[in-house]
Amino acid sequence: MDWIKIIHILAVMGWMTSIFAVPRALIYWKREWQRLGEFGPLGDLTIRLYRFSAGLMVIALATGLWLVIGYWGMQPWLHLKLTLVLALVIQYILTGRMVMRARRGEFRESDLFLRIFNEISVFAVIAILWAVVVKPF
Repeated sequence: MDWIKIIHILAVMGWMTSIFAVPRALIYWKREWQRLGEFGPLGDLTIRLYRFSAGLMVIALATGLWLVIGYWGMQPWLHLKLTLVLALVIQYILTGRMVMRARRGEFRESDLFLRIFNEISVFAVIAILWAVVVKPF
């Protein structure tokens, strides 16, 4: 079970990097698009980061479920953690939609929106860490 925990933590770390970085990268990609009027290197980097982290998300979710089923069981604190993880998955999917629109040159979201959208995930991750470490229920 220790190897599953290690894989889970590594996958979560990689996925979180993308959750924090891609909305911020969209801000700079938008500025690059406005300056160049075409698809540039930041767009390519943002798409590659999002795609790579999709695999990490799947690994994180799979190993997390493995730990729930085989190790932790459905302890009360896990309900909070899983709810927050679901919120991050939804945010990740919404980020993917923004990336696909940006690929077509559509940047609907303002810089302020993307910054706030980015920071919400930080609070969710802090709450997840609190639930895992403190196990309040």
